[in-house]
Amino acid sequence: MRATLMYGPGDVRVENVPDPEIVEPTDAIVRITLACVCGSDLHPYHSMDKTDRGVPMGHEFLGVVEETGSRVRGLKRGDFVVSPFAYADNTCPICRDGFHTACPHGGWYGANGVGGGQAEAVRVPQADGTLVKLPADVDPALLPSLLTLSDVYLTGYHAAHMGRVEAGKTVTVIGDGAVGLSAVLASRRMGAEKIILMGRHTSRTDLGKEWGATDVVAERGEEGIARVMDLTGGEGSHVVLEAVGLMPAYEQSYGIVRPGGIISRVGVPQYEEAPVGFGSLFGKNAGLTGGPAPVRAYIEQAIPDVLEGRIDPGRVFDAEVGLDRVADAYRAMDDRSRLKVLVRP
Repeated sequence: MRATLMYGPGDVRVENVPDPEIVEPTDAIVRITLACVCGSDLHPYHSMDKTDRGVPMGHEFLGVVEETGSRVRGLKRGDFVVSPFAYADNTCPICRDGFHTACPHGGWYGANGVGGGQAEAVRVPQADGTLVKLPADVDPALLPSLLTLSDVYLTGYHAAHMGRVEAGKTVTVIGDGAVGLSAVLASRRMGAEKIILMGRHTSRTDLGKEWGATDVVAERGEEGIARVMDLTGGEGSHVVLEAVGLMPAYEQSYGIVRPGGIISRVGVPQYEEAPVGFGSLFGKNAGLTGGPAPVRAYIEQAIPDVLEGRIDPGRVFDAEVGLDRVADAYRAMDDRSRLKVLVRP
């Protein structure tokens, strides 16, 4: 079968690899029908160490179950499914707490012998706990929105959920990528009174305004902080949703968070050390939360929102390629000419 492998910065290839096989009795094999490139895929695209073996890429997909292990009880061949971007057993105490991305029996696609989602098929460990069945006769126009439930929309939702967005709150979203825009949409649904979107790409911030952003701030750094403080009467934002993962975005976050407020990060941080002292968080009594979104905890409640037309998060996709052209998708997202690209094997 064909699969996407990354060999180093900017080096994305689609190659023939062995078909996935059942390894553990809790596995399933899924034939992928729709996938995409994630903004987080661009981090290794910029900076990973070169390798001779290639790293499987992709972690967002819809597909059809082709085969199941002997201990898989809730799935059968032919089931149409959506997968969270991380697999988990959905039964352990950590999963029951709602933090599936920390499941001790879980893991990540593209690592530890598990393939990636930008491929024709993939082995899914912990299949019963991971995969969520979808209606077989779903309107094809809804498939992109259902795909966002594997990661991007529900990552934005997770940011808002962990930030405790609610009616009357002022929310600032840092980043106008697909996750940032999803955080705007989720914040509006949670009743935020004012939603400030920090981004400078007009085609993206226009969608953010359609989804509920009341203000757009294109400035960055100290100028961006000053602009948000002006929009909030000098008080700052009750909630800051950081969807970038770079240090300047974190610095903006603690610059604009209101005393007693919360910073919720879902941009994968490209740093380990960050200010948490008096001048950043401590002096403001500000909280810091967020992390890899346990989208498995949210998928089932979100599916009816998509099927019944209450949300249309698939609008973040503005291009589509076949699997053989996935390298073009990476380039387009890297140069910001495309927001998020569908991949159809």
